[in-house]
Amino acid sequence: MITQQNNTKVKKFGLPNLLLIIGLSALLCGEAYFGYGLYKLSGEQVQIKEDYSLNNSITFGLFSVDQWREKITGVVNGQVQDYSMSAAQKKALQKQVEKQLSGLISKTVAEINKPQKSLAGKLKKFAFNQFVDAKDIQAQVPSFAKTIITKVNSPKSTNRLKDIATSKINQLANETYDSTGLARKAVTTSLAKKYHVNTVDQFDRKVNNRLTAISSLSDQYLYGMIGCVIIALFLWWIMRKQVHMQSTLFIMSLLFAVVLLTVGITASIIEVDARIQSLNFMLMGEKVVFENQVLFYQNKSILGIIQVLIEQSKPDSVVVGALIMLFIIILPLLRLIAKGIHILNRDSDSHQENKVVKYITFETGKWDMADVMVVGVLMTYIGLNGILQSQLTNLNIHNSFLSTTTVNNTSLQPGYYIFVAYVVFDFILSYILKKDEAAKKSAAETEVTSVQA
Repeated sequence: MITQQNNTKVKKFGLPNLLLIIGLSALLCGEAYFGYGLYKLSGEQVQIKEDYSLNNSITFGLFSVDQWREKITGVVNGQVQDYSMSAAQKKALQKQVEKQLSGLISKTVAEINKPQKSLAGKLKKFAFNQFVDAKDIQAQVPSFAKTIITKVNSPKSTNRLKDIATSKINQLANETYDSTGLARKAVTTSLAKKYHVNTVDQFDRKVNNRLTAISSLSDQYLYGMIGCVIIALFLWWIMRKQVHMQSTLFIMSLLFAVVLLTVGITASIIEVDARIQSLNFMLMGEKVVFENQVLFYQNKSILGIIQVLIEQSKPDSVVVGALIMLFIIILPLLRLIAKGIHILNRDSDSHQENKVVKYITFETGKWDMADVMVVGVLMTYIGLNGILQSQLTNLNIHNSFLSTTTVNNTSLQPGYYIFVAYVVFDFILSYILKKDEAAKKSAAETEVTSVQA
């Protein structure tokens, strides 16, 4: 009997099972490799976008007095340095000077010719009327005005006026500042060292190029992970009639599910990114532009959401975070472990099985909230995306004075799709296990009935 049992076990775990384990292990290693790569890329993307958002924050841009000062000072200084008068402007200014000079002469003559009470006043009035012809002075007003305008527009006078205006503008600019200047300088210096760049433009180009590469590579890793799982399921479908291989397939599939769950809860699942792509308006004939002003940015994984909730000072947030951890992470892991123990006990010589393991395997599915999390994240994304799109659309202004363009980059991240893949894969495993148990139970009842008969 012992020899027969040993032969049965050898047949049960022979070369086909060994080859199956090797093949599935290769797929599992591939899935783990793609999953680890996706996790690392997700973390790198979050870090880069946080740095980019900090450097391009609206606090350091549109809401910064320093930025407004620099832009307005540049425009005004440019206008001053480019200052020159056209012929029409000179003619108009000459008329104004003539008007002012004529008025001044008339006022002076009237002041002198008014009745005088003092002897000195009467002498001044008599001398003025004897030696000065008011009409002759008025006739010379145009030539005086022309001489003044010519003198004012001489290169020497123009440069002096520009220097005076520029110095006053710069003095006013130096007196106008806020607290963001030092903070922005510290951030820019730190990011320049971190990314090995010298200017803000170089930083933006380098970051955007890297984010494009990360997005492309993340998609490849995502497809690689899901592809490995699909191949494993395809192998299971091919070998569905090989009863002695079912346990091996199931145990290895549980490991596939563990990798999916691990990556699904650690990689980012949703990204909220709202920004003003451009804001420009005309000031003194020149365009003032603000670009890539980040209004809000957040990128979270399921584990990150739990961490944020638990770290809150409010008890209700801590409770919610603990419940999410229990029903989204701990319970699914316990169910996977319990399923593995159940399969191993089922194939052992002992027919005894722990009731707790059996309960967790078959009865706790209703407490597993992973599928609820999938729907919750999707509804959150739809809601946030709709609200942001509506609010940002209201900020899009296009008229002769002001033009603004906003962009909403809110999106579901690869971690979400991996978590969805885990939920679907776990459902398939639970369905197969329940179907297998029902078949075994039916076979056992049939056997008992035949024995009794």
